[in-house]
Amino acid sequence: MPDVTLTRVYRFASAHRLHSPHLSAAENARVYGKCNNPNGHGHNYTLEVTVGGPVDPATGFCADLPALDRAVHAGVVEHFDHHDLNTLPEFNGLVPTGEVIVQVIWKRLAAAGLPLRAVRLHETRDNVFEYREER
Repeated sequence: MPDVTLTRVYRFASAHRLHSPHLSAAENARVYGKCNNPNGHGHNYTLEVTVGGPVDPATGFCADLPALDRAVHAGVVEHFDHHDLNTLPEFNGLVPTGEVIVQVIWKRLAAAGLPLRAVRLHETRDNVFEYREER
């Protein structure tokens, strides 16, 4: 039976500061602009998690939806919501850009054993980041 994908949408709010220890203060200001504010800034993120697999003939589902929701809520939403991402251990030594955040989310969800196909993170109306591993 062919694979089918399912995408679920989740929301969380987090703060961060874009600042690299490898750059001078002037370079950080130039590269990251207002996102380098020492007080940080926040976003209301929308997360799309796509999982997939063959359709189970007994249930008609391609994924265990309650298990997906539990994993995303525990691994991402509850962990990141209303937190400063710069203070979380996953971002130690990393600049928490959208590109980095979406990869960290992937790793956290993959560790939960989900049949991931893609993770998309909407940071703003205009900035959407997607991560998927080659199969």
